[in-house]
Amino acid sequence: MAKRIDDLCPRPQLAPLLPGEPLAPPIHLSSVYRCQTPEQAAALLAGELPGYVYRRDGHPNADFLADKCRQLHSAQRAAITASGMGALALALVSQTTAGDHLIVSSRLYGRSHLLLVDEAATRGLTSSVVDTSHLAAIEEAITPHTRMIVVETITNPLLRVANLSALAELAHEHDVLLVVDNSLAGPAICRPLELGADLVVESLTKSMNGHSDVLLGMLAGGDLVWKRVPQALSTWGWTAAPFDCWLAARGLETLALRSERSSANALSVARFLATGPGAIEVVHYPGLPNHPDHDLAARQFDGHFGSLVTFTLSGGADAAAEFIAAASRIPFCPSFGENSTTLSHPASTSHRGLSHEARQALGIDDGTIRLSVGIESSETIIEILAESLARSR
Repeated sequence: MAKRIDDLCPRPQLAPLLPGEPLAPPIHLSSVYRCQTPEQAAALLAGELPGYVYRRDGHPNADFLADKCRQLHSAQRAAITASGMGALALALVSQTTAGDHLIVSSRLYGRSHLLLVDEAATRGLTSSVVDTSHLAAIEEAITPHTRMIVVETITNPLLRVANLSALAELAHEHDVLLVVDNSLAGPAICRPLELGADLVVESLTKSMNGHSDVLLGMLAGGDLVWKRVPQALSTWGWTAAPFDCWLAARGLETLALRSERSSANALSVARFLATGPGAIEVVHYPGLPNHPDHDLAARQFDGHFGSLVTFTLSGGADAAAEFIAAASRIPFCPSFGENSTTLSHPASTSHRGLSHEARQALGIDDGTIRLSVGIESSETIIEILAESLARSR
């Protein structure tokens, strides 16, 4: 007798064995995995056996991507999260308890500042916001309860560079963790763990993926700081989706090529803007000799200075609006790391939560524009910028 269709359709069926292995890694969309015995299930859930039971606790695509990121950062361990902010939150939750004290760079991304100061306070943590380019200020802020120092390799949007070796040495003298958000650099430019950092955070959404189609984060570090990471990742529900992990792993295949091209383009663009076309007051790029951290960046990075260039137009918000309208061939996208060149206006996007006075104190003007330079030809990018600056005068 033929099987009933309502019995046949919902029943699970094992995938056929293939005579060869696929060159591209498959996407594993299953949310749950079948177990052979209760003993095996318990061992899998306890991490005593390799394998999977429930996607929130881990899945093949996340592990594949994590292992690639681990190698890129010379790390012993790595984990993938559903966003870059999720990775920073994972670092916070897994490494701190109530009563701990944080030292937070005054130049962090706005949401990072909100997490590490405001949200951290709701968990019984205290924070000191410090200009981390001054080691003496950091040392003065350290207390017996200080647990971690959090900085960005390259800050947004003025592209100041952290002295990671010096920061790591200072942190470890006081038995404090150094946590580095490396999103503006990426591992093709800088690998903070090799310079002494304890944990590194990446927004894989940005240049590591590069294709504007995923939202992911990564946390990487050593065995000594990893004990609570897997449990926190699963319990707080920060696990990333398999398809996003698969896309990001594909993006990593071209990371080195994209990073080299976009960094070279950014240097050409910065040099062009530094010649003073239009009403440009100042250009920020670590590859320019007049940047305050140029010598440090030249020593610390792998011969490239990143893909972001920031400049400020005289005339404030009106000048910025005119330029953005004139530069319609460059998408106004408040992010970075895409294959195509994009622009952003920090005063109305990433730093909109700060008062005008607070932005001014950081050097962010209403006329400040941040470019995320892509992999088009540098000649075309410069041509578009020249035309846009000329039209917006």
